[in-house]
This record gives sequence, structure tokens and C-alpha cells, in this order.
Amino acid sequence: MFHLSEKITNGEVYIIAEMSANHGGSLEHALEIVRGAAAAGADCLKIQTYTADSLTIDCDSEHFKIKGGLWDGYKLYDLYTDAGTPYEWQAQIKKECEDCGMDFLSTPFDRDAVDFLEGIGCEAYKIASFEVVDIPLIEYAASKGKPMIMSCGMASPEEIADAVDACHRMGNTDIVLLKCCSEYPADPEDMHVGNIPDMIQRFGIPVGLSDHSAGSLADVVAVSMGACVIEKHVKLEGVESADSAFSMSLPDFAAMVRDVRAARVIGKGPDYSLSPGEKSSTVFRRSLFAVCDIKAGEVFTEENVRSIRPGYGIPPKYLKDLLGKTSPRDIRRGEPLTADLL
Repeated sequence: MFHLSEKITNGEVYIIAEMSANHGGSLEHALEIVRGAAAAGADCLKIQTYTADSLTIDCDSEHFKIKGGLWDGYKLYDLYTDAGTPYEWQAQIKKECEDCGMDFLSTPFDRDAVDFLEGIGCEAYKIASFEVVDIPLIEYAASKGKPMIMSCGMASPEEIADAVDACHRMGNTDIVLLKCCSEYPADPEDMHVGNIPDMIQRFGIPVGLSDHSAGSLADVVAVSMGACVIEKHVKLEGVESADSAFSMSLPDFAAMVRDVRAARVIGKGPDYSLSPGEKSSTVFRRSLFAVCDIKAGEVFTEENVRSIRPGYGIPPKYLKDLLGKTSPRDIRRGEPLTADLL
């Protein structure tokens, strides 16, 4: 059972650990990331299902060379060859997730990848930001009737609507959108996490964050804005890969998970009821007390009555009603004033 909808319905945050290329070419590293992500509290481990040939062609033209950024100078075909997760590993990675009590998720990049993932029992599909404009791919994945998680980096509202409509045409309404900034790493000024409430209102479906920024601040802010899913790249210390420069170490990821879950709890509301701890603190509120001995028949004045702590007397809002009245009985200094005196 894939737990995404259950978590969202229960008001919890569903946390995805993205492995991507961070296995560094080693299946044992991949399985170690699975175990580490589960121990850190992730709900799901995500991989990517592609070959270099499914993403691009092997061509030396300048069109196929990356200019600037983290992968400057790389030929696309070579980057995807180096970064891919071999298909023959993926069923084993999925089983490791299941053995650890964690969901498994993958991003397909063509119809063959969807078919392959169907064959190993993948229970949901993630659409990457760069593929959110690939409507035929979205339709094919959505046609399988499984949850669709779609990253929206670089996408205009109209493009996001097109992707959502593609799912709906296939009869699939089990959709989550992820706000994303497609920079690696993402500059905080470019994150625009404040789009999340607008996306929730605009599209009427759950929204989360796919985060490529350093640290966990963006994730905590996103949860405070209503994000119900957080996706973050994770890595093993000392293992270099095409994605390691903008990925989070597993210890830091564990801390992020704690912060994000705490942020969701902290942000609950509106709820004006008092917690047990608050109820016990009300005794330390201010209330009206006699600050001098007051004899029967003596007038209540600002000299013999004050609003002070603790809270055993009547509330301070009654001070004006009390002043000028005469006391019906003797009252000792330090005695709380009660409602019958009004």
C-alpha cells in the first residue's frame, strides 16, 4: 500500500528521499541509502528510471552540451549515462524499501520506463519538472491509475494546468503538485515558496515542495505555507556523484525530517483551546487582590486594590466596577477579591 494519500488525509507531511545519482554507480551504496533514509524517518525512497537513450541522443553538437552551472561542459548523453540507476537494480531497491517499511517511487522518462515500473509493481509515479510539459508521457503514466506526483519547476500556471488536465483526461485525480525551483543548488531568493498557497487555491489539489536548496529552512517554511509533501536529495558522505553537490547528507536529512514534522505540529490551527500546560499556567495571570487590610464599610480604592499576579481573584477588567464600592466584610491584605464583592 502506498501511504501518500493516507498521510495527507491525516494532516501529516509525506517525506520523500530522492536518491537520484547518489548511489555513485554502486548497488551497495544504493541499498545503504535506502536503509539510511528509512532510519532517518523518510516515508518514501525515490529513484529515476531512464537510460541515456530514453532522454536524449549521443550527439556532439553544441546543442547537446551543457553551458554553465553544476554540469558545465558535460554532454547530455554522458551525464545521463553516468547518473542513471541501472534497471537491473531497481526491483532490488524496491524490495529493500519494502523490507525497511518505506514506500518506493520512481520517475519514468518514457513509456518504456512506465512499462518497466509497472512490471516491478511500482505503486505511484513522479513526473520531473523538465517533463511536466511532456503531456503524452503524463497521460501514459496517469492512465495506470496510480498516484501522480508532478514537480512544477519552470512551469507557468498554464503549463501546470495542462499537466493536471492530462491526468484528468485519463480519469486520474490522485495528483500532488510539487513547487520546485529548477536550479542546482537553488538560490533561496528564487525559491518562491510563497506560491504554495496560491497553487493550492488555484488547482484545488495538494501541493508540496521539491527542494534543491541547501539546508532545511525552505522545507520548514514550505510546511508552514501548507506543503504536505517534501522531497529532498540525499547522499552518503564521501560518495561523489552528478547530484552530490546539491544533496543532503543522511544525518542532516534526519534533522530535516524532525524539523519538518515539528513545523507541521507547530503550525496547526486555528485552535483556541488551552493545553493542559496552559491551563495550569492560568494561575499566574493577573487578578484583583487586596493590597492593604480593608475593613467592612471601607471604600475600595486604587490604594487598597490592585491588579497583580497570581490569578485567584476576579479578572482585572472588573477594577472600574469595584472602585468606589464599599466592602461588605473585612478583607486581609493578600486576599483575592471575589465576584460577590461586585
